[in-house]
Amino acid sequence: MTTPKATRGRPLASDQDTREKLLDTATLLFSSQGIAATTVAAVARQAGVTAAMVHYYFKNRDQLIEAVVDERVSLFIHSIWDPITGDEPPQQMILGIVDRMISSTEKMPWMPALWVREVLSDGGQLRERMVQRVPLDKVALFAESIARGQQAGHINPALEPNLIFISVIGLTMLPLAMARTLRDKPLLPIMKKVALMDKSILARHIKSLLIHGLASTHADE
Repeated sequence: MTTPKATRGRPLASDQDTREKLLDTATLLFSSQGIAATTVAAVARQAGVTAAMVHYYFKNRDQLIEAVVDERVSLFIHSIWDPITGDEPPQQMILGIVDRMISSTEKMPWMPALWVREVLSDGGQLRERMVQRVPLDKVALFAESIARGQQAGHINPALEPNLIFISVIGLTMLPLAMARTLRDKPLLPIMKKVALMDKSILARHIKSLLIHGLASTHADE
C-alpha cells in the first residue's frame, strides 16, 4: 500500500484531511445503519479509499469506534455539559441544556439517530463508552441544583432530580431522531409535519412542557 509520507516526522496536511474524512464517513454510517452493520470495508468504500488505507489511520475497527466517540460524540457531550457551573437557577440550567442540544444537532445532525441506535437501544455499542465519558461532577451539580430549587419552593417537589436530565434527553433527542427517520417515509400525515417542523418550534414546545412541569405547586396549596 502506498501511504502519505511525513517530512521529518511531521504528518502532511493530507494525512489529517484523510483521517477526518474517514471519521466523518464512519460517524455517518454508524448513525444511518448502526455500528454492527458497518465494516471497515464499508467505511473505505464510502470514503473512496481502500480498507488498507483505513487501517493505516486506525489499527482496527475498535480503534476507529473509539476515535469516533472521542473526536465526534464527545464534542456533543462537552457542548451540553461544559457551560454548567451549578450557580445558575435550575430552570435556566435545564432550558439551556435544551437549547444546546438542539443547536448542537444542527452541527451534528447524525447525533440523535446515533444516540437512539447505539446508546438507548439494548445492545447499543456506544452505551458503555458514553457512560465512561459523561462528566459525573456536572451531573451531580445538575441534580444538586434541582434539589436546592425544590427546597426553596421554586421547583415541583414531586420531581426526582436524578430523572430530570433523562426526561430532557427523551423530550429533545427522540423527536429529532424521529424527524430524520420519518422525513422521507412518514407513516401518518401528522408525522410528516413533525419531520418538517422547524427546530425553533420544537424548542418552544419542549420548553413549555418543562416550564409547566417544573413549576412549584406550593402557590396553589
